[in-house]
Amino acid sequence: MASKPLTTTALFSAALLSATAALAKDTGHLFISSEKDHAIRVLDGKTFKTIKDIRTAARPRHLQFNPDKTLIYAACGDGNAIDVIDVATLELIDRIGPIDDPELFDLSANGKIMYISLEDDAKLGILDLNKYFANREEKPELVVAEITQGDDDRDDDDGDDGDDDNGKDRHGDDDDLPGLTTVEVGEEPEGVLASSDGNTVYVTSEVANVVHVVDINSGELKANIVVGNRPRRFAMTPDRKELWVTNELGATVTIIDAANNTISGSVKFTPKGFRQEDVTPVGIAMAKDGKTAFVGLGRANHVAVVDVASRNVEKYILVGKRAWNATFSRDESTLYVVNGLSDDISIVDVAARKVRRSVATGRVPHTVLIDD
Repeated sequence: MASKPLTTTALFSAALLSATAALAKDTGHLFISSEKDHAIRVLDGKTFKTIKDIRTAARPRHLQFNPDKTLIYAACGDGNAIDVIDVATLELIDRIGPIDDPELFDLSANGKIMYISLEDDAKLGILDLNKYFANREEKPELVVAEITQGDDDRDDDDGDDGDDDNGKDRHGDDDDLPGLTTVEVGEEPEGVLASSDGNTVYVTSEVANVVHVVDINSGELKANIVVGNRPRRFAMTPDRKELWVTNELGATVTIIDAANNTISGSVKFTPKGFRQEDVTPVGIAMAKDGKTAFVGLGRANHVAVVDVASRNVEKYILVGKRAWNATFSRDESTLYVVNGLSDDISIVDVAARKVRRSVATGRVPHTVLIDD
């Protein structure tokens, strides 16, 4: 798309997005996306009381801060949009779209490029945010989804990213979005991880059981690594030597040597009392020192504590129903685990490796962020 002068709307949006930096502060708030309530619930980080429900487009799932934590981006799959939340004011202030069913995304280190898994198109979307805001014709209307109490068709087999397209409002080609380029990958891409050096993006293909390694400079695939059954999420060790990939239907994590894009090992999960098909690892959190990884085991209702060096499971921590995603507090003393089918989060004492308490959230929580 040819370069255009900034419109009044674009200038306003740019000013609004940058102005939050002066207002933001470490509030300690927890932000939890609720798929069925079409909202992001904000909890006080000390009392865990609800401060506000921020209404969004339909089915918010993945959440991510921008680099200075003044904004939250929320992928709203059924709303065909990525909503923008102001952390200081707790308001929906902008929207990126239309994008057909955005799955997960990651940001470049400087926050200027968004890498988006486009499930329906089997593509990785590479969105230049400055170009998008400068060249879009007008700011989208910030319509929020209606809450339907009866719309609670939970599925124990895959309560997160089911293949049901009911209610989705399809739009035109995502390639028409200003600032967006795409790279073709395998069917049903989901997990996305941008390397810290800005040269590589990793993408999981759930159907192909492959991790795609995308060269950002050339826009081409430089490797396709066959991993376990239905790969979902990533974690990179701090030394950038190992890439860990959860395999939801394989009950494993595959470990990839990041230097040569080959498999160097795996971890198998076997919590007592659960059939193998109920062990469905998805979310993974890697400690900053690279010594320990915590893996949510989905329908097995546990979090596995894994010693990274030995690749041995040290403990299984019982949490809520369908442990999906997990996020550390900044000092890593606490792990927050989102339980998608018990509508709560488990608050885990990392040193003691046990749950301190559970806190109710909205219906089908997906991701938690902590403003600390």
